[in-house]
Amino acid sequence: MIKQIFQKIKQILKENSKAFILFFVLLITFTYEFPYYIETPGGTIDISSRIEVEEGYPSVGSFHMAYVSELKATIPTLLISQFKKDWDVIKRSDVVMENEDIKDVYFRDRLQLEEANQNAVIVAFEKAGKTIHKKNTQLFVTYIDQLAETNLKVGDEITQVNGKTITSKTELQPIIKSYKVGDTIQFTVLRNGKEMQREAALIAYQDNKMIGLMITEKEEIETDPNITFHFKSSESGPSGGLMMTLAIYNQLIEEDITKGKKIVGTGTIDREGNVGAIAGIPYKLKGAEKSKADIFFVPNGENYEEAMQLKHDLDYEIEIVGVSTFDEALDYLKNYVN
Repeated sequence: MIKQIFQKIKQILKENSKAFILFFVLLITFTYEFPYYIETPGGTIDISSRIEVEEGYPSVGSFHMAYVSELKATIPTLLISQFKKDWDVIKRSDVVMENEDIKDVYFRDRLQLEEANQNAVIVAFEKAGKTIHKKNTQLFVTYIDQLAETNLKVGDEITQVNGKTITSKTELQPIIKSYKVGDTIQFTVLRNGKEMQREAALIAYQDNKMIGLMITEKEEIETDPNITFHFKSSESGPSGGLMMTLAIYNQLIEEDITKGKKIVGTGTIDREGNVGAIAGIPYKLKGAEKSKADIFFVPNGENYEEAMQLKHDLDYEIEIVGVSTFDEALDYLKNYVN
């Protein structure tokens, strides 16, 4: 019986050999991935679909985050990129460093999204005069510079530095300043649930002392009213921080600061309400323009200059507003005249 089945399969393969060869050639052509990524103009995400504030106030207009679309480099996408002026091919090594893998990048981006959301909640609730309780804080290593001299790994949770418990990444700066280049700092970390001792040496970079680590905070927060996030697993990164803060704040107060407008923007947010620069401005502005946004918020400095230059070059009508803080964005909207 088994012999007959194999003979039948052999016959089918022989009779359809050309079709099978063509199938596998097409499969490889369309699925083989090259060590590149292709960045293209993205779109906008309505933040109301990502946050849920208990008994939040409604709005006539809307807040949106701008994003960059990233495609895998296959033969078809690489060919299309040759004819699309706003499709840019970038090396995989520009996204994933030699000392990390794609899992490290994913871990960092997801944790930075969580940190951005936490910062947005803290700033919005404090500005709106609402109740917020900050509870347990965890510190994770999310990036290790190639110049770093350390046996720490991305994903390590730092619990102590030189035997002292730390509860925020700002506590690390005074420790670094108290040591000389070449000195070693001891870290107690949790890795896969197991406590272990690790270390990092201070190095010199552009007249500064550093250990070459990026530390990201993950904090447990209780709020009144309650807020819930509904981000997709594919969404990550900190660049939506400013817009998240504005959207949350708008649901906490009775006044509708959207003034009925479609407001798109980008920029990180820290716990003091400062807006930080991001990458991908051309792609994000093109996405905002395509979605017919009225206002585009962008971090001041190079980001703002790049956006204004693109607006001039492409003759966009969208209103571009450069801001350095959440308060600046809020003041603009409160004083906005249709």
